[in-house]
Amino acid sequence: MIRIYLQDRGYTLREQEFEEDSIIGATGKGSADLQELRNLPGVESVKATTKPYELASRETKREDTIVTVGPVKIGGSRITVIAGPCAVESKAQIQETAALVRESGAVMLRGGAYKPRTSPYAFQGLGLEGLEYMKAAGEALGMPIVTEVVSPELAELMKDLTDMFQIGARNMQNFELLKKVGSLKKPVLLKRGPSATIEEWLLSAEYLLASGTRDVALCERGIRTFETYTRNTLDISVIPVVKELSHLPVLVDPSHALGIRAKVPPAALAAIAAGADGLTIEVHPRPDEALSDGPQSLYPEQFERLMRDIEAMAPVVGKGLLRTPRQGVFRPRDPIFSAPAGAVFSGERGAFSEQALTRIFGEDMPRRAVSSFRGVFEAVLDGSALAGVMPVENSLTGSIHENYDLFLQYPDIAIVGELKLRVVHCLLGVSGASMESITVVRSHPQGFAQCRAFLDAHPAWQCEACGNTAGAAAQVAAEGSVQAAAIAGEDAAKAFGLKVLKAGIESNPLNYTRFVVIARRIGDSAPVPSSLGSDPPNKASLVFSVSDKPGSLFRALKILSDGGINLSKLESRPIHGQPWRYLFYADVSIPETEGMFAPVIEALETETEDFRFLGAYRASL
Repeated sequence: MIRIYLQDRGYTLREQEFEEDSIIGATGKGSADLQELRNLPGVESVKATTKPYELASRETKREDTIVTVGPVKIGGSRITVIAGPCAVESKAQIQETAALVRESGAVMLRGGAYKPRTSPYAFQGLGLEGLEYMKAAGEALGMPIVTEVVSPELAELMKDLTDMFQIGARNMQNFELLKKVGSLKKPVLLKRGPSATIEEWLLSAEYLLASGTRDVALCERGIRTFETYTRNTLDISVIPVVKELSHLPVLVDPSHALGIRAKVPPAALAAIAAGADGLTIEVHPRPDEALSDGPQSLYPEQFERLMRDIEAMAPVVGKGLLRTPRQGVFRPRDPIFSAPAGAVFSGERGAFSEQALTRIFGEDMPRRAVSSFRGVFEAVLDGSALAGVMPVENSLTGSIHENYDLFLQYPDIAIVGELKLRVVHCLLGVSGASMESITVVRSHPQGFAQCRAFLDAHPAWQCEACGNTAGAAAQVAAEGSVQAAAIAGEDAAKAFGLKVLKAGIESNPLNYTRFVVIARRIGDSAPVPSSLGSDPPNKASLVFSVSDKPGSLFRALKILSDGGINLSKLESRPIHGQPWRYLFYADVSIPETEGMFAPVIEALETETEDFRFLGAYRASL
């Protein structure tokens, strides 16, 4: 019926399977009533696009696509770094490189087995033998691999040896190759051709999508211009442009763009600042000996420094750095954590706590909202969730004492991780609302405190406190009045169909909230989420009281000082039921030198009263 309806109205039809959907594409100069079409039996949705790249267009799919390559997700809230040599030169070389880049934080291994080279006399790669070496190195370290395919015939031979195909710049418009690779339905990294327009690039992605694959990531690697100092000209502007036009994730290859080793790190950071979802970086243990592209390959120590810089920059652009999962720690499907909801947060959809949860665990982690911070503890304690995410401190307004006090009431709960999230507050209203129509503003008290300067400029507005910022957005949406507004994040606006009346209304742009990840203790320890990375803990949180005698607190702190333990936070809280007596919450560093920390903590426990170790974890930058 659908086909007949469209053909009778002058359309040419094209049918294909995409993900779990059967899609009928109608092109031509036909005319149809979209509402009438939506009401036909079997029609789930109707979407019109003005772009020739229908499947790749954001008009067709509003939400961002997250490309899945084994355990790795490309896109969304975390930055993915792919690293490795330009070419696989030997079994030992690829194994050594894989270990080095994984140790620094790369989550996928790149390398060429077949190398299309300008000169017929240059090193062309080891072929299938090299691909087998790289596959073995990746499997040994839990890293999916990506490698270039140069012909349709090789695609069939390579499909079981690679986790992701790369279509190189020279082959971006090799349409027979695109159709073949797309039909294999494996993830694809599509590089932009050196002279390709944005539309040509997206149409090449359309070939892949139309042929059957659903996982396509785009990669900007520099275009050819009049400039000759660098190898190519890195087109940073293409990142925000393509992310507006398409739902596909965008990565950047600064190694091939610049061609100069020293210039790669700053270009990589610029790409992250511009919104790139990830990077692919060439790294070689000994670049001066590389058989291919040695001058642009980073030394391992340069790559390690770049990864630290990316981790520091990521929170500024609202993202986190994707880390290789820990070996031997819990994952959502572990039998001991057969939880209906993987992680819980307090509030409503779009809450800042949910943003933190997504940054920590990824978009595909099952999550559930509970009505209170206490509910987060209860869900973790009773096993209905394997972890919880909750705020404990804000850079402008200080500690959230209510949540710190909950740790005393739930001794079986431990802190296993933390994240510092940049909080950008927005004034949200329903369609038709304006700054002039508002009479009442709703938010959490912390939201009001963090936006005090903005609110002081509008003294006629009445402020009404809510349990959380996203809950305030939900109330405004439900009420539907142009007189009401909410202070919350942009994600809450999307979740409840509100419009942003004004963005960035927090009093200080350096507005960060510190969230902690909590888990239930099993014996003397608590399991650590694999998404928090494999680095050992370098921070711990403690709570203790001291006797009411002169010098008691001094002696406790001296134990830390004499033991070489840095104290980064100390805060007192009244002890309930004991007027004028106090507990001290402390954050301390864990030295890298093994064996230094435990004796100091044992001595501190002996010197203090009511000592509790809240947890050891990796500090967030």
